[in-house]
Amino acid sequence: MEIVNAFSGFSVNDIEQAKEFYGQTLGLRIEEENMGLLTVHLPGGGEVIIYPKPDHSPATYTTLNLVVADIDATVDLLVSRGVTFEQYDGFIQDSKGIARSTDPDQGPDIAWFKDPAGNILAVLQA
Repeated sequence: MEIVNAFSGFSVNDIEQAKEFYGQTLGLRIEEENMGLLTVHLPGGGEVIIYPKPDHSPATYTTLNLVVADIDATVDLLVSRGVTFEQYDGFIQDSKGIARSTDPDQGPDIAWFKDPAGNILAVLQA
């Protein structure tokens, strides 16, 4: 077997709202496809397909992780664009919603937020 490409996908309840959020709010390159699909072109060459689903239920897990160079600046920018960061039980998060790593084995600094359809996304510092 030779796998030549791979991509992930998830649903939203409003494709136009998703196009605006992922394209303008997050600043990712979006391409409209047939049947109402959106291809989100990710830095590094990956792609995610977003598809409309009338009976959409938001994912209960992180659907997309965005690696950033400066998590504080990114969180501040997204807040200025209307994004609200989540606070989760079981994580120690600061007032911005950032869970800061105190040990390299714990993983990177990370903050979670939701898209307009309620899917969970995260920004994490490289």
